[in-house]
Amino acid sequence: MILGDYLPILFLIILSTLFAGGSIYASSKVAPKRSTRAKRLPYECGIVPEKESERERFPVKFYLVAMLFIIFDIETVFMYPWAVAFDELQLFGLVEMVAFIVILLAAYAYVWKRGGLEWVE
Repeated sequence: MILGDYLPILFLIILSTLFAGGSIYASSKVAPKRSTRAKRLPYECGIVPEKESERERFPVKFYLVAMLFIIFDIETVFMYPWAVAFDELQLFGLVEMVAFIVILLAAYAYVWKRGGLEWVE
């Protein structure tokens, strides 16, 4: 492996880091800093909070839905390279993807049956 092969990647990492840092620095210097009471209030989907509590716990269903989102997001990420390499993988790749999807659908059915997707008690 020649170091020159990785030079464009290193350049891209340095350039993107400089751009991100420069954008954050510029926005901190240029942005208006007028603090109002409304800006300091917690924001929850446009609903004004009914009580002020710093130690309030979220229901487990919020975390369950977040984990389901992550699982199905990962499934999507795995399906793109599989679709690109489908011709090379042939039957083995098809069987593996079907097994992967069946496992995910079983987990989804379990959560659905247990009422994990119901928002109303």
